[in-house]
This record gives sequence, structure tokens and C-alpha cells, in this order.
Amino acid sequence: MERPHATPSPAPQRTPQSLRRTLLIGILLPVLLFVAVDTVSLYRKSLQAVNTAYDRTLLASAKAIGELLVLEGQGPQAHLRGQIPYAALEAFEADNRSRMSYRVSDAQGHWIDGTQDLPAWRGSLPNQGPYAALVDFYDDTLQGDPVRVAVLLQPVATGQERAMAMVQVAETLELRHTLAEQILMDTLQRQAVLIGVITVVVLVVVQRVIHPVQRLSRALAQRDDDELSPLDDHDLPQELLPLTQATSQVMQRLHQLLDHQKRFVRDAAHQLRTPLAVLKTQVQSALRGDLAPLPALREIEATVDRATTLANQMLSLAKVEQVRQQKDFAVLDWAQTARSVALDVSPLIAHKSLDFEIESEACPVLAHAWMLGELTRNLLHNAIAHSPEGAHLRVSLSIQGAQARLCIADGGPGMDEAQRLRLFQPFATGRPQAGAGLGLVIAREMAQALGGSIALTNRFNGPQRTGLDAVVLLPLHTTPAPESTHKET
Repeated sequence: MERPHATPSPAPQRTPQSLRRTLLIGILLPVLLFVAVDTVSLYRKSLQAVNTAYDRTLLASAKAIGELLVLEGQGPQAHLRGQIPYAALEAFEADNRSRMSYRVSDAQGHWIDGTQDLPAWRGSLPNQGPYAALVDFYDDTLQGDPVRVAVLLQPVATGQERAMAMVQVAETLELRHTLAEQILMDTLQRQAVLIGVITVVVLVVVQRVIHPVQRLSRALAQRDDDELSPLDDHDLPQELLPLTQATSQVMQRLHQLLDHQKRFVRDAAHQLRTPLAVLKTQVQSALRGDLAPLPALREIEATVDRATTLANQMLSLAKVEQVRQQKDFAVLDWAQTARSVALDVSPLIAHKSLDFEIESEACPVLAHAWMLGELTRNLLHNAIAHSPEGAHLRVSLSIQGAQARLCIADGGPGMDEAQRLRLFQPFATGRPQAGAGLGLVIAREMAQALGGSIALTNRFNGPQRTGLDAVVLLPLHTTPAPESTHKET
């Protein structure tokens, strides 16, 4: 028992991206990243600025303490002594959110006065600090709390005695952090307002930008099914104009294609109706016995041939438009195509005993193989049909400036001016009951599709017409094929 084939699950549909959301993310995300980086940098710089400002206070406190030191005794008995009241630090305390402590030591780090819990300084003076005094600033801990410490090397002199004192002043960091955080919060509030303004501006601008697009969408939705006129893009942003112009070009091509199809259906219905009606009449006449079987069959065969020719030419005309839309072109040597077509129709040439001559040189053109072959075949077939028995028929293919020139010169009677102009009209023919009248129309459509032109010109010998020249000009491709010249008879 065969297992049923599993039905493949449909591919998930992608949700269309929102222009508004895309712009918001594209603009706000970099802004938010910048704000985050700037916030960290700003906090560090704010803390650095606060430290610089409050370090001056620590230095002033250390100087005030250093000025209160005295040197007692003489010689080896000389020693530093400090009688520093705590009130000396009160003038430098900003408020009760920070605490200040000090320690005075001698040059060897032995405690003299102040807080003994403050670790002695073990660092070195900076090579070039921001102050002229012998001072250094560093971070430390005092009784488990982080502190900022300023150490001042203060010379003390009394009479002939000299000594160096080390004054350390420490301050807790609550006030510094509070001030830096306050600066940071004020900045963040302003940045939040800025982000809000950017968001509102983006929303308003996007709404104004997409309003014409929404109007265009509503106009398209309200159009009739057969309305293919160009889009109204007078108020669209400049960046959207290429899209609307390309859409209008597509609609114009669709309009041309639909017109071609309508014309094809109309012409086919009109032209096929006549041979079918004639065929039906001929069959009824044969059934009644109005004609002998053999003549009746010949008439039916002629009618079927004309209907077949008409159907084939109308299908060729429809295919021309299809190839024109596909633009599946390649570089082809027109000379090779012309010789191949001449070989295909050689039985027709031999049947009429025509003096046939073909002369060609390599002519590379950008074309579709079927279209280039049908263009050459239609013109050559038409020239053979209009040439009398034993007449001269010449095909020449040459380069004329930047164009490839095909000339098919027959030895027929030519045509008058009115007839020559009328031959490019659909279903017009130079001879009654000769063809369907679409060969030259197809040739003209093909030549125009390939970017060229076609013309019919009578040849004269004095006042007498001696034949007709069908001349086709196509743009020559810039990369020439290998040169070759052929002349056949």
C-alpha cells in the first residue's frame, strides 16, 4: 500500500517592514547608544571635575594644618609638635554629608598628631602636578570607608632648625559622589527630553512623508481593472520618483501589450471569419454536387492554405510582441542568418528558375535569433512571390556606417506610391488573393523591435519600373565578428 505523499508546508510569509518603525529604530538606536556611552563618559568627567574642585579644599586644609606646626628643641632633640584644633577643619567641610580627618607625621612616617587610623603615605610625588606645592592626591580607606587623601610635604623651620612634616588630610566621598550623580541626572533629563523630541520629530516627518504614498495607494486601489494610465507623482518625495516612474513604465508596457492582444483577437476574429465562411460554403456546395469532387477539393485546399497562412502570420505577429517584452537578445551574425534563410527557401527559388545572387559580409547585430530569421525570411519570401519566372533576385548585406544594411532587390513590376504605403497596413496585399497581407507588417514590427527600420523603394530604368528594393537597417553591434565575405549565385 502506497503512502500518501506529504504535502509540503507553505513557506512562511514575511511580515512587511514598517517604514515608521525602521526609521525609529535606525535613528533612535544609534542615539541611545551614543547617550549610553556619553553618560558613562560624562559621569567619569563629572567625578573628575568634582575631585579637582574638592582636592583644592583638601590642599587648603593641609596648608592650614601645616602652618600650625612648630619645631621644638634643638639639635638632635628637635622634634615636630602640632596643636591643631578640630575647628581648623570645620571651615573646609561643605556640610555634614562628608567627614574630614587628618594625620601629621614626620619625614619617616612617625605619627605626630591627628588620626592614627589613617595609613601613612607610601607613594611618591608626581613629576609635574597641577599645584606648585609638594602635594599628592590618592584614594584610600579609613575605618572601612573610601576616602580621598591629600598629602602635603610641609617644611617647618624654627631658628636654625629645619624639618619636613607630612600632612595628610582625608575626606569621605559621599558629597563628591552625590554632586557627580546630580550632574549626571540633570544631563540625563535633558538627554531624555532630546530623545523624546527626536522621536516626535521622526514620527511627524515619517507621517508627512508617507502621506503621499498612502494617497497614491488609495488612488491605485480605487482604479478600474483596465486603468493603466501613468501614476500621479507630483507630490511624492524625490527618492520615490524612480519607483513610481518605473511602475508607470511597466503599466505603459502592459497597456501596449493589452492593446496588442485586443487588436490581435479582433483581427483574428475578423480575418478568420471570412475563410471559414468561404470554406463552409465550399463544403456545402461540394455536398450538393454543384462542382465535381476534384475542383471542389482544390478550392477547399486553396481556402485552407490561405487560412493556414493567415493563422501562422497572426501567431508570428503575436510572438513578435512576446519576444519584444522578453528582450532575450544576443549578438548574431546577420550574414549567417541570411545565408541560412536563403538555403531554406532555395526550393522556391528553383521552382521559379530565378537568377539568385547573395552577397554578404559579417554584420554582428544584437537580436533574437527567431526574430532576425523571420524578418529575413518574410522579405525574401515576399520578393520570390512577386518575382516573375526567370527574373533576377539579389540579396546584399553590408555595413553602412554604424548600421547593418540588408537589401533584397527583386525583378518584379514594383508598385505605385499609394500601394507601397498601404502595404505596411495590416491585411493589405499588393495582389488580390495573394497572401494574408501580414508579411510586411510582421517585418516592420520586427525591425522596430530590433531598433531598426524598413523601407520599400522602386527601382527605375528611365521612366519604367524594373523592380522593388526592400531595405532594412539595424544597429551594428560594437564588437565585430570575424570578417568574412561571401558571394553566391
